[in-house]
Formats: sequence, C-alpha cells, structure tokens
Amino acid sequence: MLIREIIAGLFMSAGFFFFLTATLGLLRLPDFYSRMHATGKGDTLAVLFSLIGLAVYEGFSITSVKIVLIAVFMFLAQPTATHAISRAAFRCNVKPFTNVEGTNK
Repeated sequence: MLIREIIAGLFMSAGFFFFLTATLGLLRLPDFYSRMHATGKGDTLAVLFSLIGLAVYEGFSITSVKIVLIAVFMFLAQPTATHAISRAAFRCNVKPFTNVEGTNK
C-alpha cells in the first residue's frame, strides 16, 4: 500500500513539474508559436503523468481502467488540437517572433 502511494506521488509530482514548466513557458516565451509549443508539450505530459498517478493510487479496478483510457485520449487529442490551432494561426498570418538587430519585426 505504501509503495503504491509513493509511486503515485512520484507520478503526480512529475505532472505538477510539467504543468509548472508549461506555465512558465506560456508566460516567458516571446510569440504565439513558442507558447503553443511549450503548453502543448508540457500540458500533454502533465495530464498524462497526473492521470497515471491517479490510476496507480486507485489500484487495479474499473475506475483505474477508465482513468488510463482518459489518459490515452488526452495523449492523442491534445497534440492534435495544438497542431490545429497553430495551423489556423499560420493561415491567419500570425507572424512568428524574429529579432533582427535588436528590434522585433
């Protein structure tokens, strides 16, 4: 019982770490595409690790199987959504950040 709680805590901590780094990327990166990259990768891993941690904590039951299925769906859906939003921004002529001689053009 204690080992399962420790493993679940490690997964949940990893999820929190990736949520934190994705949030920092969202706040600190200069343009839309960089921010989408940071949040797309970070949030996907954060949700995956957090849900796996919850499934491990729950033990083997129908609830943990449902949690794992949600994790698989999120692992497939979040990168697809991030790609679709980035592609829509590109088609709407959202310009990426370029720093030429100290100016933002």
